[in-house]
Amino acid sequence: MTATDWISSLTPSPGWLYLIFLLIALIESLAVVGLLVPGVVLITAAASLAGHHELSITMALLAAAVGAVIGDGLSFLLGYRYRDRIPTLWPFRRYPEWLSRGARFFQRHGVLSVLIGRFVGPVRPVVPLIAGMMHMRPTTFLWSNIGSALLWAPVYVLPGYLLGRTWQQLLALPHDSRRWLILLAVLVVGLLVAFSLLRRQLDHDGWTYRRLAAFAGRHPGGRRLWDALTPSSADHGVPLASLLLLLTSLATLSGWTLWVLNQDGPLPMDQQLQALLADLQHPLLVRLADIMARIGDTYGVIALVAPWLIWMAGRRLVALGLHWFAALGGIALANTLFKHLAGRVRPDIPDYLAGSFSYPSAHTSTAVVLYGLAAAFVADALPPRYRASAYWLAVLICVPMALSRLVIGVHWVSDLVGGALLGLVVCALVRLSYHRFAECRPPRPPWLLLLLASTALLAARLAWLPHA
Repeated sequence: MTATDWISSLTPSPGWLYLIFLLIALIESLAVVGLLVPGVVLITAAASLAGHHELSITMALLAAAVGAVIGDGLSFLLGYRYRDRIPTLWPFRRYPEWLSRGARFFQRHGVLSVLIGRFVGPVRPVVPLIAGMMHMRPTTFLWSNIGSALLWAPVYVLPGYLLGRTWQQLLALPHDSRRWLILLAVLVVGLLVAFSLLRRQLDHDGWTYRRLAAFAGRHPGGRRLWDALTPSSADHGVPLASLLLLLTSLATLSGWTLWVLNQDGPLPMDQQLQALLADLQHPLLVRLADIMARIGDTYGVIALVAPWLIWMAGRRLVALGLHWFAALGGIALANTLFKHLAGRVRPDIPDYLAGSFSYPSAHTSTAVVLYGLAAAFVADALPPRYRASAYWLAVLICVPMALSRLVIGVHWVSDLVGGALLGLVVCALVRLSYHRFAECRPPRPPWLLLLLASTALLAARLAWLPHA
């Protein structure tokens, strides 16, 4: 019996599997219980079984959303009815910080806490309980609960469903493809963890930053260099993280580009992974990749950033607005120059990309600049312990955006690597420049209004505009 046959034998009938979706989502959303149940693992496993047996994705999403709504609703009713008794009950009597952490989250985000909290692991099962204890209006909670569940279900179910549709091929990968996939996965995870750790250490409050500042202060030359790097108007000190990012990404981009251009055609890694993806093609996966392609093209980027740039202009945030213009214009110019200098042919050339070259991936570099800079500016306004979350969220957006180019077949893997490195160089340059010119922190934007405006423009772009 193969691994696929063994996994398939565990699959219950479709009706039971939909019920399992509902129960897992319900239990994961319940107060306290959700902290103890590995909901992500269970949902992914159930979604993989559903995908492998080609069950209705609509029914799976609906079952997960209904379960999430019921679970959060029960938690809300529990907090609403037993508000005074809950702090005296186990486990809150022993771990009062669970309630206090959820209360701070609720007070900070208000109505949005129900929507945001479903995606924040440590507070996910506690926020509905806190909302009930705070006597949030039941109708307001209901609509927030339903809206968050409808967003949550695709995020948690679709990856597992797609995995299930393709796991038979994944279990029978060619040996060479496995080697490259493992190497890429280890490299990406290692770089992300290293950057996360270094980012914290090189922050103004980090141990490495303080040691370097002390070392520079003991030497006249080091003190002059440190003072030159520290802008008088900024309150974050020397931007060591941005400096390190610029040096490492620029050096890596240079070496990687030279290696790619010295090859006669695509790299062996490019060809093997391209052949692998050709075997894993699925209409739903191609459709999602096409949507991501349109989100990441010129029209999509304009739709996403236009409301924010208008807000910056209205608030006269000249330095911030100019740096965003410079970042997006700079990455567009850099992509054009690199593509013409490299002259690398694409694996496939659809009509809307006729005359365009492959290296580097403009979608990848633009996504890194757009979401990476957004994460950096959001992280500036967050307490130190929450800053890494903004960067990880940017990574979770950029990686699928880059991989979608492979699914469509218009880029090689090495193009994505070059695009990501080019985007990081531009991010670092913009952050260093903004650090010098910014006179103070920008005011808090109207998050909900701007997000809704960007979403509406993006929906209009997807509905009515062709590929740019």
